[in-house]
Amino acid sequence: MKLAFTAFTSTTVVNYLSKICGTIGLFSVLLGQFSCQEQPKSVTQTPETNVSYTEYVNPFIGTAPLTDPEQIGYTPPKDWRVWAGLVYPGSSLPNAMVQLSPITAYSTGAGYQYEDTEILGFTHTNKGHWNFCNIPILPISGEKASYPYKSSFKHSNEKASAAYYQVYLEDYKVNVELSSTLRAGIHKYTFEAQDKPKILFDLGTANNHVDRWELEKIGDSAVAGFQQMGRERIYFYANLNTPITSLQKNNEGKSKGYTLLNIGESTTTVVLRIGLSFVSIENAKENLAKEIGTRTLEEVRESGESVWNDLLSKIAVKGGSKKEKTLFYTSLYRTFLWPALRSDSNGDFRNEKDSIVNKGHRYYTNPSFWDTYRNKLVLLEILDPELCNDIIKSLVDRGSHSGFIPTFFHGDHAAPFISGSYLRGIKDFDVDKAYQLLLNNAYKEGGTRPFIEEYISEGFIADPDIENPHVETKGKAGVSKTLEYAYDDYALALLAKELKDTTHYQDLMKRSKNYKNVFDTKTNFMRGKLEDGSWITPFNPQYPYYEYMYREANAWQLSFYVPHDMEGLKSLYGSDQSFEAKLDSLFSLKWNPDHIARNVSSFIGQYCHGNQPDHEAPFAYYFVDKPEKSQKIIDTILSDFYGIGTEGLALSGMDDAGEMSSWYVCSAMGLYPFSPADTEYLVSVPIFDQIIVHKGQEQELKISNDMKSRSLKGILVNDAPIDGYFIPHSLFVEGGSISIETK
Repeated sequence: MKLAFTAFTSTTVVNYLSKICGTIGLFSVLLGQFSCQEQPKSVTQTPETNVSYTEYVNPFIGTAPLTDPEQIGYTPPKDWRVWAGLVYPGSSLPNAMVQLSPITAYSTGAGYQYEDTEILGFTHTNKGHWNFCNIPILPISGEKASYPYKSSFKHSNEKASAAYYQVYLEDYKVNVELSSTLRAGIHKYTFEAQDKPKILFDLGTANNHVDRWELEKIGDSAVAGFQQMGRERIYFYANLNTPITSLQKNNEGKSKGYTLLNIGESTTTVVLRIGLSFVSIENAKENLAKEIGTRTLEEVRESGESVWNDLLSKIAVKGGSKKEKTLFYTSLYRTFLWPALRSDSNGDFRNEKDSIVNKGHRYYTNPSFWDTYRNKLVLLEILDPELCNDIIKSLVDRGSHSGFIPTFFHGDHAAPFISGSYLRGIKDFDVDKAYQLLLNNAYKEGGTRPFIEEYISEGFIADPDIENPHVETKGKAGVSKTLEYAYDDYALALLAKELKDTTHYQDLMKRSKNYKNVFDTKTNFMRGKLEDGSWITPFNPQYPYYEYMYREANAWQLSFYVPHDMEGLKSLYGSDQSFEAKLDSLFSLKWNPDHIARNVSSFIGQYCHGNQPDHEAPFAYYFVDKPEKSQKIIDTILSDFYGIGTEGLALSGMDDAGEMSSWYVCSAMGLYPFSPADTEYLVSVPIFDQIIVHKGQEQELKISNDMKSRSLKGILVNDAPIDGYFIPHSLFVEGGSISIETK
């Protein structure tokens, strides 16, 4: 099937149409200028003239399921949907508050599943983690329309591109177009028949349970209210270009309740503009006025595409196939969708105490640290330092109320993010306060690191002795925690050194060696221990667990995770040859199809690319001076694990707020942050002829690939050969050149 995933984004098309039409009107529609007072901070001009990088963004990639057992690694149980992306195709600007996207099923990650045939509404927040999908709105028409409201649709009449989504609702005969700004969205509904048109505000429904909601009519053609899920309340203000004749409320304020807005029978085109706020209705109204005002959907869309084009142009590639460019720029696009903005255009936000404050910086959600610390957050540090600075300020603000810097899901990976940011020159935040909060994380029980007292006293975290454990057995994930805490200790030690805190530096560096305490030299695996220090027996290194010994992994997948001390890990094997042989087995020992874990999928041997815990392992051959072996694995992943499935729209696993996408970006560029807290990057062979990293300054980093083969021979930095395989972060700041020589 050929998918038209973008529409009218090409400069060539615009120029061609302008010659035919010869009208100023075309340009006023297609090239409208972004007029809101605040917008994403893009600071670059496109390096190549007339290049539209948004043409390579296909938001449908990652929405389709994996169904082939050969790609999955096992036959899924009946009615299982393998987590092959869990992304949304709708409109968003970089790190925006609003993600305006269709929903086909609630409680399904991002809410949109490509194989579904019905749309339930268009929601205004999203992440891809079974939460959000707030403020659902759906245009409906027809005398027979009844609850639950939904409409069939076809992919042949559906389009998506950066900052734009379109679909035709067949049951209601309505064409829907969507676009958005940072804090507001715009809907355009074209009703084919004038048959009792209505607009559904399905406020009793979201991915999370709705506790309460309100909607009131304001004047002739506006509504305002909120939707509340637990502590979180999202306010909205929406206006229409047509009068609202009446409201029909059902189960007002309750879960699964809704409101229908009745509009005039003569209405054929309805434009609904909506502003969001996590502070108040007044701020939602102000956000809408500042960011959209009276602008048309076409103007909002064109402005959004311009913002995305400026951002994507910071990495300009030459060469490569159309599919490779599409995967690259779609992945870069997804890198910048989370964390999400939570402060309003006037700077207001609600802090952890539910107080309205204004501190002069943008306030963001917590990053999805597990596992975006590995690569995605480093890309943000490289391409948008100001964004990272505001994210850190947001983390510190939250930490000031709890005494701990927040984490996400597992580990304490704010440590590598904040330390790495500081070492990369991002310093416009209260580093002393951030450091103290991170020390609290690392030393105090009851905060970000569960079982930290045990970790400090014993040097590892034990798991209980459980007879016949299975995939979903509950434990402490002691091996994973020990390994991750050891790396987090190392990352925090780097910051301690920078701040001249010798005492904590020495202690944390000593603790960073704790990975050795869970390495079994008899089996050469990272292995779970009991409280008395004995190994958990029996032991099957191929069996995956969600939370027993390992977090969403097996022993194979975690036994190479020591990114800060690969030389120390190698020494435990006794020789480079033994370490290399173990790596060979990792990528060759076939996965047992009887070992089924929903989010552990898509294998090369025991290596799992469908989940994050072993994403550094393909690069491990570099540490035995065999980069060509790593390159073979990297190339296989790039070609066979992205844009796969029946429609070519599946990923090999959950994108996890951009980590899977960022792995592609870094590996396709040939620069991977193997240890994200360190300011150096491991060089591999790019899939493109040339890459220019251009951040809006005069300096740019140019990466050239001689394209003779896929086997690395040498690396030249500023025309001089280097020893080893790492290049410094300073090249991104000062500019320069990297030349890749292949055999």
